[in-house]
Amino acid sequence: MAKVKVTTVGNSAGIVLPKDVLQRLHVDKGDFLYVVDTLNGVELTPYNPEVAEQLDVAEQIMRDDRDVLKRLAT
Repeated sequence: MAKVKVTTVGNSAGIVLPKDVLQRLHVDKGDFLYVVDTLNGVELTPYNPEVAEQLDVAEQIMRDDRDVLKRLAT
């Protein structure tokens, strides 16, 4: 478990993530992280949960309308 300190960044507050945490998240300077509320607290993730939800819906449509999509592709 990593321990981070909240610090002042301009007029805001921020945290510095240790190098090993950045590696575990597969992110680098300039990348975005999304803050997601969970039952256990807050989760930082490099994956946009809204896009994941949209992809789930798209996959369901592709399964349900497989014949229509095949016909449109030809």
